[in-house]
Amino acid sequence: MPLPEQPSPPSKTVPDLGGGTRRKGVLAWALWDWGSAAFNAVVTTFVFSTYLASTAFVDPTIVSAAGGNDADPALVRALADNASVVGWALMIAGLLIAVLAPVLGQRSDGSGRRKLWLGINTSVVVLAMAAMFFVEAAPSYLVLGATLLAVGNIFFEFAGVSYNAMLVQVSTRENMGRVSGFGWGMGYVGGIVLLILLLALFIQSFGVDGRAGLLGVPTDGGLYIRVAVLASAVWFAAFAIPVLVRVPEAPARERGDRVGFFRSYRVLWGTITKLWHGNRQVLLFLLASAVFRDGLAGVFTFGAIIAAQVFGFSSSEVLYFAVAANVVAGISTILAGRLDDRFGPKAVIMASLIGLVVAGTAVLFIGTAAIGFWIAGLILTAFVGPIQTASRSFLARITPTGREGEIFGLYATTGRAVSFLAPGLFAAFVALSGSTRLGILGIVLVLLAGLLLMLPVRAEQAVID
Repeated sequence: MPLPEQPSPPSKTVPDLGGGTRRKGVLAWALWDWGSAAFNAVVTTFVFSTYLASTAFVDPTIVSAAGGNDADPALVRALADNASVVGWALMIAGLLIAVLAPVLGQRSDGSGRRKLWLGINTSVVVLAMAAMFFVEAAPSYLVLGATLLAVGNIFFEFAGVSYNAMLVQVSTRENMGRVSGFGWGMGYVGGIVLLILLLALFIQSFGVDGRAGLLGVPTDGGLYIRVAVLASAVWFAAFAIPVLVRVPEAPARERGDRVGFFRSYRVLWGTITKLWHGNRQVLLFLLASAVFRDGLAGVFTFGAIIAAQVFGFSSSEVLYFAVAANVVAGISTILAGRLDDRFGPKAVIMASLIGLVVAGTAVLFIGTAAIGFWIAGLILTAFVGPIQTASRSFLARITPTGREGEIFGLYATTGRAVSFLAPGLFAAFVALSGSTRLGILGIVLVLLAGLLLMLPVRAEQAVID
């Protein structure tokens, strides 16, 4: 059951919520964020998505004809086509999330089985990651790789609905920003640790032909990348266990309040109607956040692809950047949690969106020197974490007790209802121009639209019910 609110005491590394059990609950909850770096950082951003975007998945005759010339038009076009395949797969995944997320969240509220569904959905993500081991470095495996990436995204989002809803079970309204920021910060720190381990053990070349990492994993068929992703699946599984054991379950509603799966959509429509008549500001926030969160997803998914294809980053260099990016993001996110409690989440969101638009636009004008991407990319990552944690606390503050899964499910749905924007615009700009770099323009336009939609949202809102 959600614990009673208490005055917020001075913070510690693990926020002190009024007793050892509460602190352990926060840490157990945040360890899921720590473990989720295995999917966010390794699969969608820096390792697996970059692997799919490499020349390993291009017709060997095109690669051979290019003769090592990365600017060869045929090679550039083939790589861009592969990036488009990933974009379309993620767009389809987003549509499925939009249809199912709020109802699944609502049903987890009513059944009192929020942790059960968190465990089930996390398990599917782990299995999808483990299956990526079978995606060999050959063009015929590109569709399998993109499909597994899409499946992982679907169930990761479902798991996130339950996980975000549990924020109210480990925090109070006075320290919700700090606790949310601590969780996101743990995710970035976990990403740093995991990426360093993967780099050292599996990916970094130490001068031994055909082998990589301290373990000397063969590179043929992309085995060293595949083993790294498999290890990441084990990492996620291990750190997802504490939240399922330590954090109390949300209470079940009375059986009379439970409805069938399809009738759940009627209940959902009733919630939306109530918001429309009683608190349209909530709907406006859901719309604005849907748009800018889709832009953030584009930054995560396509940033490493741009680094590899436009700026010539190798797999090892992408991971070096990833480690640095997670350091910057972890620090900024934890600090943003404190700013959230002091100045409110909207101020954090607006400042972060402005920073993202400026830094993203700069990528269009920095040439192909790696140092340019390092500077612009690290500035981007400084704003990504704060906007995520502030958005989560913004919604949690206005959600009535016992409705968290439903509302965060609606949050996921509105995000995915427009999830075709960033992948679609990225793929369209790449397809029209034949240049992967111009894909960033589509992502920037989505972020700018989210910024404009966020302007009229009031910083202080009434509770939904």
